[in-house]
Amino acid sequence: MSISESAHSSPTAATIATENTRSTSIRSTFKAQSAIESLSSIITTVPDSSNPSSSLLNDPEIASQISSLLRKADAGAGNDNLCRWLYDTFQSTDPQLQLVVLRFLPILAGVYLSRVTLRKPLAGFEAVLLALYAHETTSRSGQPMTVNVPDISHPSIYHESNTAVKNNATNLNLAVISPSLEPHGTVRSTKRARIVGVALELYYSKISQLPVASKFDFCEFCEAWASGGDHQQDSSVNNNGEGLGLDQRERMRIPLSWELVQPILRILGHCLMGPDQKQNKQLFDAAYCACKSLYGRSLHGINPKAMLATGSLLSLAKLSLDSQNDGIDYTEIRITNAISL
Repeated sequence: MSISESAHSSPTAATIATENTRSTSIRSTFKAQSAIESLSSIITTVPDSSNPSSSLLNDPEIASQISSLLRKADAGAGNDNLCRWLYDTFQSTDPQLQLVVLRFLPILAGVYLSRVTLRKPLAGFEAVLLALYAHETTSRSGQPMTVNVPDISHPSIYHESNTAVKNNATNLNLAVISPSLEPHGTVRSTKRARIVGVALELYYSKISQLPVASKFDFCEFCEAWASGGDHQQDSSVNNNGEGLGLDQRERMRIPLSWELVQPILRILGHCLMGPDQKQNKQLFDAAYCACKSLYGRSLHGINPKAMLATGSLLSLAKLSLDSQNDGIDYTEIRITNAISL
């Protein structure tokens, strides 16, 4: 190939890449516009926008209308048009539209877990949760999520060890933070916490791209799950859950297995110590109250694992708040010539 031919080939490749990017952007915009048109038949007002994906994700008017529909007494049934829209929107495989569905997961999961004991059909909610679960199962290839945990039997810059150093110092200490996934076509009562927990894990993986209002919703439901009143103590409730006000129904205490608590604490940790917390003190306060409720729940249930996890998160939150107030970064190693005795 001559030099002149080589010079002409590079611009062609760059042009193809640019065209592919432009084509992807056009398809994404088209999908978002179609989603807005479909949503216009469900909610009363859909504001015009030159960026439909951003509007669906961040517009407060759209969020308010969708949130109200999800909280309605008859929401979540198999013929629920909004649940069908959320399912179809997530199945579009467009990353920005999938974020829109995750934005409303706290309310959907919150209402679902609060009402599931009323034994009313919630197939619409379950279809959306199963779509999120299937997405994670496919993306992980069913494999567990693990992290490397430092072995304190080996000395570090922070501590000395009395244990003799082993030859296999390079061996990895793996901790499973999410077990392997099995495909599920329905939500069984024994698998419900796992399915919702995996959906929350997906929410956490995208949490930095989600609006603060969604995180407020999550903190609200966490506190309700941990310390809400029992609906069976309300004399106005019958076996079908009829006659029960929405606020009372959503303030129910729910079973909190470790499969739910683990992703819940990761999300609360972001709300307590993430970048949003520095910009929004109200989010910190909401997450802190939710964490305190979970800690109280673990004390009441004498759950050592949950007590340690929630208590540690509260301590980290206090340390983070103190470091901001006094300007000290406790994670920084200070170099000084002075010796403290």
